[in-house]
Formats: sequence, C-alpha cells, structure tokens
Amino acid sequence: MLHYEEQVIYIEGDEEMILNDKIRQDLFAEVEGINDENLNQKPSENEWSIKQILEHLYLMEGGIAKNINHQLKNGEAVHADVKPIEATINRDIKVDAPEFAVPTSEFASIEELKMKLAATHQHLLDIENFADEKDLEAKGFPHPIFGDISLKQWIPFVAYHEQRHILQIKEVKEKLNL
Repeated sequence: MLHYEEQVIYIEGDEEMILNDKIRQDLFAEVEGINDENLNQKPSENEWSIKQILEHLYLMEGGIAKNINHQLKNGEAVHADVKPIEATINRDIKVDAPEFAVPTSEFASIEELKMKLAATHQHLLDIENFADEKDLEAKGFPHPIFGDISLKQWIPFVAYHEQRHILQIKEVKEKLNL
C-alpha cells in the first residue's frame, strides 16, 4: 500500500514498482505541454535544462538497473540495513551526479526522452518481476551517501531520486516562466 506524508510517498510490502510507476506518471505530468525549445533551455549557465534533468534520470535509472542485474548474477551477499532512502527527495542536500549520469548539452525532443525513460523503466520492471526476492534482499551495492543498499531497496530509490528531480523541474519551470 502507498501512503503519503509531507510530499514523501512510502511503500509497504512488495510494491516497489508501484511507487516507481506513480512517480513516473507525476514526472510526465510535470513536463506535459513543454515544447522542445523550452525543454532544452537552461535557466542559467550553471543549471540544468529540463531536458538535461530527464536525460540524467534515464541515465541513472539505466545505470542502476544494469548494476542490479550485474549484482544479481555476480554479486555476493551484503549486510545492508534498511536505509532512509526517502531522504533522497531533500533538495537541500546536494550530491554530484555520478559520471555515467551527467547529461549532455545536445538538443533532444520530449518524445526521444520519453522513449528512453520508458526503456529504462521497463528494464527495472523486468528485473523486479523476474529476480529472485531472496537475491534482491541479500545482495546490494553502495550508494555514495547511504552506504550499502540492498538491491530490493535500490528499486524504490530510483523513484525517490526521480521525485527529487521533479522538484528541480518545478524550479526550472518557475525560473523560465513556464
């Protein structure tokens, strides 16, 4: 069951991808109606455009899915306590994007980005649907802030990370008067 507390959506039980699906709907609703020119416009030299945020999201989701897959096949058991991954939405805590998830400045259309986001989302969904639950709970890999996170918890981490960037998109829209 999903429930809300102060903009944070919590999950109970084995509903990781339900949360991811809900946040993805929110993401697409937030960018609905933005034309490709505005999508690619940066509010300032040092800030990302909405296109760059969306690119970062599919790069991150794809990278995490790839890492989960790798750990399922080759990883060893880790003793990862449950982490407060919902804190990821706190935009007051700044974290540099990992190198693999830094977006480019190349122009892209909303349709291209939605297709790439759909592909990485499907990859994560396939993992969640077909992976052995015990492996998801027993195996993991480290996060730069939280330390070792189980593979099972990495799935909703993607949603919280996306929720964080929805807030960033709202900020960019406000700065661009969209």
